[in-house]
Amino acid sequence: MRAGHSMGGHLVLRAVADKLLRPDALVLSAPMLGFLPGWLPAMLQRAWAGTMYRAGDPRRPAWKWSEKPGETPPNRVELLTHDAPRYADELWWRAARPELAMGPGSWGWVAAALRSMAVLARPGKLEAVECPVLLLAAADDRLVSVPAIRRAAARLPNSELVVFDLEARHELLREHDQVRDKALATIDRFLDRAVVR
Repeated sequence: MRAGHSMGGHLVLRAVADKLLRPDALVLSAPMLGFLPGWLPAMLQRAWAGTMYRAGDPRRPAWKWSEKPGETPPNRVELLTHDAPRYADELWWRAARPELAMGPGSWGWVAAALRSMAVLARPGKLEAVECPVLLLAAADDRLVSVPAIRRAAARLPNSELVVFDLEARHELLREHDQVRDKALATIDRFLDRAVVR
């Protein structure tokens, strides 16, 4: 079994679609299969990212992180979870291990992500994934495209899609207990059905 969250979910799905991994089952939590805003066509997103990539240092940030360099934006928790104490754990780790802190993605990262999304969008690519796939998403996700997750689920031949309502945000497994417990129970039931022991 393999699992991945957000861009990690994208990468593990890509590895399975490229036949680099052959797991018994795949669990994807809020996989990054499309950027927001979703109304902007992927072709235009790729063109814009490619222009920005070539226009300067591709390592420069693609979006603003904070008014104060090195400081976490104060409203970041609102993008990720309703559970402030679980988010505080991330802040603790940022302080304890600053070398692990992430900032905004670079234009090189955005361009590479969009190219990889285009590979997964090719006809037959997701349709050839043989293992059972569970996709978890949050209807109120403001970081990844839920319509893109729905489209991927429809193309995967052996998939289950569970979309949480407004009670959840992007970090489903760092949500308050009601959502987190439901997500973990959904994963357990899926694995009980999908993986032969």
